[in-house]
Amino acid sequence: MSNSKQLTSALISVFHKDGLAPIVQKLNELNVTIYSTGGTETFIKELGIDVIPVEDVTSYPSILGGRVKTLHPKIFGGILNRQDHKGDIAEMKEYEIPQIDLVIVDLYPFEKTVASGASEADIVEKIDIGGISLIRAAAKNFKDTFIVSSMEQYEEFLHIISENNGITTLAQRKKFAAKSFNVSSHYDTAIFNYFNEDEVVFKASEQKGQVLRYGENPHQKGYFFGDLDAMFDKIHGKELSYNNLLDVDAAVNLMEEFKGEAPTFAILKHNNACGFAQRNTIKEAYVDALAGDPVSAFGGILIANTTIDDATAQEINDLFCEVVIAPSYTESALEILQSKKNRIILVQKEVALPTQLVRTSLNGLLVQDKDFITDTIEHLTYVTNTKPSATEIEDLLFASKLCKNTKSNTIVLVKNKQLLASGTGQTSRVDALHQAIEKAKNFGFDLNGAAMASDAFFPFPDCVEIADKAGIKSVIQPGGSIKDQLSIDYCNANNVSMVTTGTRHFKH
Repeated sequence: MSNSKQLTSALISVFHKDGLAPIVQKLNELNVTIYSTGGTETFIKELGIDVIPVEDVTSYPSILGGRVKTLHPKIFGGILNRQDHKGDIAEMKEYEIPQIDLVIVDLYPFEKTVASGASEADIVEKIDIGGISLIRAAAKNFKDTFIVSSMEQYEEFLHIISENNGITTLAQRKKFAAKSFNVSSHYDTAIFNYFNEDEVVFKASEQKGQVLRYGENPHQKGYFFGDLDAMFDKIHGKELSYNNLLDVDAAVNLMEEFKGEAPTFAILKHNNACGFAQRNTIKEAYVDALAGDPVSAFGGILIANTTIDDATAQEINDLFCEVVIAPSYTESALEILQSKKNRIILVQKEVALPTQLVRTSLNGLLVQDKDFITDTIEHLTYVTNTKPSATEIEDLLFASKLCKNTKSNTIVLVKNKQLLASGTGQTSRVDALHQAIEKAKNFGFDLNGAAMASDAFFPFPDCVEIADKAGIKSVIQPGGSIKDQLSIDYCNANNVSMVTTGTRHFKH
């Protein structure tokens, strides 16, 4: 059997007609016999091109409101027959089955229908039966049949038949078969996930992907699967790396906690905030965020919750940073920031973030709900005799949001809505506190009156004692230790206010 085949007949049944006309016209020019049904048949006729109704082949009408049109042995026999198999050739002749060596399908838009908020009845009607069956049949028989399974493939297919006068190679047919099984598996995954309520099964399918320069290190391959264009408008700079994407994810999730609040600026390094501040202007917020750790800020990821203006851009331009993210920029701010060739500038769009977190573990996956609880004043229990002031409460809640988005074990120190320092990713909470205190002092911060947040409870009173001796006078933590009272007793004896939230915020 020759690897190359001349197209002679086609079955076309699509939902989206955009981009189909040039293909139909080219097939007609190549004298390809065209079969179709329903709206696609009408579309082809309106182009002034001859088309044979599927009903003429099957001698059976479209029934059940269009649910059954192409599901017939004469259609699937025409697609699935092996053209070099004597038995198949004989049966094709015996049952007068027409050869079909090209199938073009575009499935009902199930996912878009679900996303539109349609009723269950409308969603169910958008589960394609005939189309998905045609795709699988044609893809299985790629040695003899060419399958186009999505409107996204129209342009490439048109190029193939135009360049080669309707002749396709085995490699091309196999390539499109692979595309088709991708389409069908994605479609079935979406349907399963819509219906599934009880099965503890993980199914995910992401159609958009890109090869990264490398992974976490140059010797590792790296890929990103998702639609970055839906998330950001990339204005300037090199391509985002694997490590950039991890940091950008951390930055976006952190700033989500401060959406709609006063101008807020964050600087992140290795997924943790090294600088963070909220002020009356975005410039002031940036300047104070940078002051939190100007050393770590080098090569960092910057994010703002409001427009970056000219004055802020001028300040940023003095810093070497990998990525700048904001919902918008003034025109001249963009000009300033683009003066550095490789600096990545992103405009963040309004896009819903995932509700679940997925990571590999051992020989499988771990899946969990995202931590959607953000501590608010309603969550606070005042466990000490000394109560925090209104200003201290603001700092405590501010620190708690930061703590939630910092690697555990962590301690976060805040004063006047500015991150003074944090201890991140430590094996001991005491070590995290020591790290934070030392770092704050190294950068000249006065810890007297500062607020401290912990992502988990204190099993012993050592942390509140160390904090108190450093000048910290208000504490927020989840509580829940069987020895909570020890920390409370120390605070009471030393006029330190402490509140508990009842919610732990581990982040590993």
